[in-house]
Amino acid sequence: MVDETVDGAEDVDVEARRAVEAMLMVAVDPVPPNLLAQLLELPTKRIEAICEGLADAYEAEGRGFALVRVGGGYRYQSHPDQAPWVERFVVDGQSSRLTSAALETLAIVAYKQPISRAQVSAIRGVDVDGVMRTLQQRGFIDEVSRDAGPGNAVFFGTTREFLERMGLDGVSQLPPLGDFVPGPEVVEALERGLRSDPDPVVAEVADGGQPAAPTEASGPAAPEG
Repeated sequence: MVDETVDGAEDVDVEARRAVEAMLMVAVDPVPPNLLAQLLELPTKRIEAICEGLADAYEAEGRGFALVRVGGGYRYQSHPDQAPWVERFVVDGQSSRLTSAALETLAIVAYKQPISRAQVSAIRGVDVDGVMRTLQQRGFIDEVSRDAGPGNAVFFGTTREFLERMGLDGVSQLPPLGDFVPGPEVVEALERGLRSDPDPVVAEVADGGQPAAPTEASGPAAPEG
């Protein structure tokens, strides 16, 4: 006779493992086990056991990535023994130009630092984990502090390498953002260009005039008596 209780527990573990993998895969910062426990409605000890089991399984399978506990949470990262290949990838990437997404992300960090990955993602509206990692590997940004609150989010700022490449002595020498904002006459011209043609009667009233009185249709002349 099959023990339905055991089968049910195994099903829960399988689904919990899959859910943990999915959430950690998209997480920007290390995810605390108590947060995973809250989301999955499972005990924290059970979540920790699941994460440790996944880490052991990845190691046994010889995966190129690992699940590690760092900063009070769990996250995925490349396996330490793959460092030579990762370094080669990063070095080869040094010769390529930054993408527009990387430049936009770098500008946000430069003007809003210190700032976390999650905050950059909120500004850009997309996940920036890969772009932030590239900028950090190229030496343009680095970790500058950690949030003392739950999750211990990492805050990033620009580096001396960034300042040297930009020819700046400090971030205070960055050009004001106002220099990149178009003047009122440009904004007005853009608005006119985007505005659909208004109704001539409505436009005349808006300009302070009076709408033209409707003309009455002329009927046949009345006979003279």
